[in-house]
Amino acid sequence: MPSPVQINWSVIDNPPLVLQRFPSRRSVVYGTKGIVSSSQPLATEAGLEILRKGGNAADAAVATSAALNVTEPSCCGIGGDAFCLFYDAKTKQVKALNGSGRSPEKLTLEYARSRGLTGHSIPTTDLNAVTVPGCAAAWVDTVEQFGSGKLSVADILAPAIRLAEEGVPVSEIHSYSWQRSENLIKNASPTLPNLARTFREVSEKGKDGFYKGRIAEAIVDLIQSKGGVMELEDLAKHETSFVEPIHYKYAGELKVYECPPNGQGITALIALGILESLQEQGIVKPLLEMEHNSPEYLHVLVETMRLAFADSQHYVADPDVAHIPVSEMLSKKYLDARAKLLNPTKTTPNVVHGNPVNSSDTVYFSVTDKWGNACSYIQSNYAGFGTAAIPKGCGFTLQNRGSGFVLQEGHANMLEGGKRPYHTIIPCMVTRNDDLFLSYGVMGGFMQPQGHVQVLLNILRGFTPQAALDAPRFCISAGSPETQNSSTGTPGDINSEVYFEEGIPEATINKLREMGHDARLATGFSRGMLGRGQVIQKINDASGQTVWAAGSDPRADGHAAAEI
Repeated sequence: MPSPVQINWSVIDNPPLVLQRFPSRRSVVYGTKGIVSSSQPLATEAGLEILRKGGNAADAAVATSAALNVTEPSCCGIGGDAFCLFYDAKTKQVKALNGSGRSPEKLTLEYARSRGLTGHSIPTTDLNAVTVPGCAAAWVDTVEQFGSGKLSVADILAPAIRLAEEGVPVSEIHSYSWQRSENLIKNASPTLPNLARTFREVSEKGKDGFYKGRIAEAIVDLIQSKGGVMELEDLAKHETSFVEPIHYKYAGELKVYECPPNGQGITALIALGILESLQEQGIVKPLLEMEHNSPEYLHVLVETMRLAFADSQHYVADPDVAHIPVSEMLSKKYLDARAKLLNPTKTTPNVVHGNPVNSSDTVYFSVTDKWGNACSYIQSNYAGFGTAAIPKGCGFTLQNRGSGFVLQEGHANMLEGGKRPYHTIIPCMVTRNDDLFLSYGVMGGFMQPQGHVQVLLNILRGFTPQAALDAPRFCISAGSPETQNSSTGTPGDINSEVYFEEGIPEATINKLREMGHDARLATGFSRGMLGRGQVIQKINDASGQTVWAAGSDPRADGHAAAEI
């Protein structure tokens, strides 16, 4: 006799694509050895595998990074760039790696104009937007400079190669990225066997396996076939930069570290400096005494971020080509002056950059190890699958990071040959009296410095790492190319639109509108603009033993997991 219960198995096998309103409650993940926190469970497992084999945080970070290329290719890959901060537990020093690539030497502003590019930036699908991919070199150099020395690059890439050869299922939220990019990639879908082959060449030949030979030739052939000017020499001379991280000392004992320009990490530091000055000068009451995500609190943070972006979008460029007044922008005198521009009761129209001399799709993950080291790592294709152009037989898409250049003569970030563009991807790390406190980040274009500030302040309120990520966030628009001010190359209505995530009460949003904000509500998949973060916090228990406490963003598919 047939059962009266009828099951629609097609719905079960292919559930509707609906992002629920935070239906789950995630607990903090604790561990006394290593922890990996990433946006994809299989990538987290790849990192744990390397920790179990004796690798340190840097080794495991590279394994996680490569696995994310397989599991989340719409956001990152070996055809993109990478940055990292590494905390060395022995020396208690934070070290920085800039793995971003440069534009082709022959790519000049004049050439771009000759191709009819008259807008603010190079279109994201134009192959002249491809800068030299820095990720492959960053992987090798991370292992060689920060790794344990116990494992080879081949050992570390092995889990990702295995995933690529065997195939992986597509997870819930990432499936939306595939569907959203269907028209872009349908004629050039990345193939995992070819990606595994690319990884093997890097495993066997190191950086030469990517920047010379078959892969380099395939990259150049594709770009030149579409009117690009990249040459083999552009790839062959690429180098990772090991740079001195920049930091801001907040609340007396915390040092918040960011990679220096050409990254936008300085935006977060400027914002923290303005926030501290606002409280010191009595312009606003102490932030931690304000109700969390109240109109008063959100207004101060939004206005501060607008001021910070006005500066970073004007000054940040390739420091090898343009002078960037980093120390001046982070000086107390300058930050105090910027703080005085903020009105605590209403928005300030027409925010512009100051003059300190005279007065962004991505994956982020964090790894710690049993020796106390930490690696805060980030990589990106820039816009989704990047250009969606796949070099023949390589299995990865090429980034479009060159769209970050400004097509304006005289701007610090103007397009020039052999130059690195303004870069959105930024890892973060915080020490407390020089001991590691947080290894964290929030991915997502111009959301990243905003996320760094919001999540850090949540932690300082006493939120757990998971609660700090769960809390609803805001994202101020960085301005679209169509709204750029042609005379300055920066957004004329800088950050005018402010998106507040569902979970922030309607009454709060209405109050912010009364204060002058162009406040919008972000719901469903549009919540992706609020970024996806990972946090690992170091806690010393009563006996002095280190305990790692980790959270992973519910806006992504991944989780944190601890080594046993």
